[in-house]
Amino acid sequence: MTENAHTATDPYELAKDAAQALRSASGIDRIDIAVTLGSGWSGAAELLGTELFSAPADSIPGFQKPQVDGHVGTLRIFEVEGGARVLVLGARTHYYEGKGVNATVHGVRTAAEFGASTLVLTNGCGGLNEQWRPGSPVLIADHINFTGDSPITGATFVDQTDIYTPRLREIAKKVDSSLDEGVYMQFRGPFYESPAEVHMARVLGANLVGMSTALEAMAAREAGLDVLGFSLVTNLAAGISPTPLNHEEVVEAGRAAAPRLAKLLSDTIHAIAKETDR
Repeated sequence: MTENAHTATDPYELAKDAAQALRSASGIDRIDIAVTLGSGWSGAAELLGTELFSAPADSIPGFQKPQVDGHVGTLRIFEVEGGARVLVLGARTHYYEGKGVNATVHGVRTAAEFGASTLVLTNGCGGLNEQWRPGSPVLIADHINFTGDSPITGATFVDQTDIYTPRLREIAKKVDSSLDEGVYMQFRGPFYESPAEVHMARVLGANLVGMSTALEAMAAREAGLDVLGFSLVTNLAAGISPTPLNHEEVVEAGRAAAPRLAKLLSDTIHAIAKETDR
């Protein structure tokens, strides 16, 4: 689908259409939680519970096949213990793909229209803290949107205070008390950050850098969702890492950390679901 096609369609109406298509295809009226699986995190889906529905992402309006190695291309719905329904967004359109910011946040808006009250975002990223070795999961406490774009337009003044919900971060820390927190900075991509840009990010207060998540979190906040974010440090960022960066390194770090990440993410989603049931 071209950029013009994306901009010609009202993105909020497209999300409603997508949610209705999911209802019709799955026979499920609403979900409770949505999760976007970034590099290294996909194994969590198999630990969530009973799969109720699965479909190729591009069979639902507005979704497309992922263009990135390490990402799957399906939309799946699971029922976890207690009955909560979880939509697993295995198809992520990255901003750097050039399809526009609305395409980037389409999954988030669809989840909101499908009834979700909580969104869990995950990613693989570069780390600026030398203590976070490749394979380390880090909670996102805040973000810096360095894309120069926004999914929120017009006179819509959305408060970003505590955009990553403190209550959800506390739940994650109860699941794994060793979790550190960091500030994530989203760059436009698809290039890795230069050493000077990494230095700038550090000066501005970031210690995680990547190419996703911030725009999605902004759209989620606009939609009224609670947001939890996890980063997997797949590599030390440029200027901190002694070796050049490459995507194969990112994918391999995700594979190596996969068992721990899968358990952490699935256990956290189960804990959120139990709270939702109350």
